[in-house]
Amino acid sequence: MKKEKELYKELVSVTSCLDYTVTQESFELLLNKEYEMMVTQPVPVDLGNYYKSDAYISHTNANKSFLDKVYQSVRKRTLKKKLTLINSFNFSTKKILDVGAGTGDFLATCKQDYWNIFGVEPNKEARVISKSKGVKTVKDISLIEEKNFDVITLWHVLEHVENLLEYIEILKSKLSATGVLIIAVPNYKSFDATYYKEFWAAFDVPRHLWHFSQTAIQKLFSNVSMKIEKTLPMKYDSYYVSLLSEKNKTGRFNFLRALFVGYRSNLKAKTTSEYSSLIYIIKNK
Repeated sequence: MKKEKELYKELVSVTSCLDYTVTQESFELLLNKEYEMMVTQPVPVDLGNYYKSDAYISHTNANKSFLDKVYQSVRKRTLKKKLTLINSFNFSTKKILDVGAGTGDFLATCKQDYWNIFGVEPNKEARVISKSKGVKTVKDISLIEEKNFDVITLWHVLEHVENLLEYIEILKSKLSATGVLIIAVPNYKSFDATYYKEFWAAFDVPRHLWHFSQTAIQKLFSNVSMKIEKTLPMKYDSYYVSLLSEKNKTGRFNFLRALFVGYRSNLKAKTTSEYSSLIYIIKNK
């Protein structure tokens, strides 16, 4: 945690948010001006307990509620796009590490396309589901002995990592010299974030410990001699996050309002490039 002290210097209070998923507790968002990154405070000692909810569907295959169906439908479409993205780099060895693999759908898709797959997933229940799909994952990245990965992916995972600076160094050490690191994270400078403010679902406190801007990602990886090669939008996220944000704000899913806000967010981002979530293609300098 010594390295992380740098990220907690001269923080300025921005707002407070509730944990809408599990406890309804309040947490504060503090801004690190140098990095243009916000941090969640306090960080609960028992952080793992804040993931214990049926509503946390990234760890399940739930398909019961309306929200579940929306999530699963979007996931099927995005899996194909993710595979197309990693195949665009034309690696012959095709060795991939997915950190935060959830229930294994992405790695299962990669495996079908003859990728040599490795996965990390802290949640035990998710690992069991993943194994049933033929995808074996381990609890912690320290258990991955392999190195020289062609591709390492973190799909909405970096915001959950406690020892952020140390973890970034570990990711770099696992990547081959010509490898590609793919990071997808929410963007608190998007229109939907500005519109919903403390109700914005992608703050997701306290599970999201960090809240990134494009400047933050650039500076964090520049520290380890890596650079952003390309930034791509995740356009579905503005709609899905807006739908969750409506629930936070009003107590109900207002589909039409969420659709409108999500559309406006993507429309404005065509000019600003500040999409609700962004994919960063990162390589060694």
